[in-house]
Amino acid sequence: MEKSFELAEVKDRKKAQYASYNLKDESSYWWESSKAFLEGETISWQKFMELFLEKYFPSYMQDQLEVRFLDLKQENLTVAEYEVKFSELARFVPKYVNTEAKKAKRFQQVLKPWICSQVALLERRTYAALVQKAMIVEGEREATKRESEGKKRKF
Repeated sequence: MEKSFELAEVKDRKKAQYASYNLKDESSYWWESSKAFLEGETISWQKFMELFLEKYFPSYMQDQLEVRFLDLKQENLTVAEYEVKFSELARFVPKYVNTEAKKAKRFQQVLKPWICSQVALLERRTYAALVQKAMIVEGEREATKRESEGKKRKF
């Protein structure tokens, strides 16, 4: 919704109306009953979001996603697979990744130890640069492994 509002340049006072118009089925019924309790009150976008998130993204779910983010480790994922999961969960816990430095640091901390030690030698400029460097390190190791396996077979 936020992206749509930005594109259409919707003013704050109209956002709740536009968002509620797009609700369907159960969420539409929920909104109609919620609105009845707020009769006469002007419903701001902030209030709408608060009510919506309370209903569809309650704090216990937020807590579960935070725990999943904090428990996330690369383990047997490739760097690319790990980055997808990291990005997917990071959007729910902005306090841990609200700067480039925090995001890059957290990503690096739970990489496989051999990748982490290699990228630790490099300056961590941005999250994107760190991910790219980790992928390069991983790719180089895989190439080296294939090369050494090929030499063993020839012997």
